[in-house]
Amino acid sequence: MIAKLKAFWRIVRRLSGDDAYEQYLKHYAHYHQTDAGHECHPPLSKADFFRQWQDEKWNGIKRCC
Repeated sequence: MIAKLKAFWRIVRRLSGDDAYEQYLKHYAHYHQTDAGHECHPPLSKADFFRQWQDEKWNGIKRCC
């Protein structure tokens, strides 16, 4: 029962975007830290990540007409 509740909660977090920063950190660790031949910037802080995410989401014209 607990496992089903945890799985349901993970789905809710994924759909709402609440786990976006955790997914970003996983992506960063997998694709950017392991590349020894390419020096990367450090991962964004949580505040910087959400600021960038909001800027990308709302930048430009967002209307139907």
